[in-house]
Amino acid sequence: MSSPTPFVTPPEPDGAATVTACYAVRARAEPGIMPRVLELFAKRGLVPHHWRSTASPEALAIEVQIAGLDRGMADYIGRAMRQIAGVESVLMSEISR
Repeated sequence: MSSPTPFVTPPEPDGAATVTACYAVRARAEPGIMPRVLELFAKRGLVPHHWRSTASPEALAIEVQIAGLDRGMADYIGRAMRQIAGVESVLMSEISR
């Protein structure tokens, strides 16, 4: 039996603070955008603890929260989201723990 996928990454060994990263993504209403955003977490073995999406004919809005990231990884994922074709904007905030 395989081990379960972790919901969060362990803290950095140097004691770096972990955060709950909050992303607000606005994109064109295209079916491939949601899986591309989710893939940024899945390929790192992460599962967001909050995901909400709303679609209209004009736009797609996605809200994602994931706990346990170090700031460097949270920033990297935000930059990677901005590179996805069809993504118009990515706003990021964080809650320090």
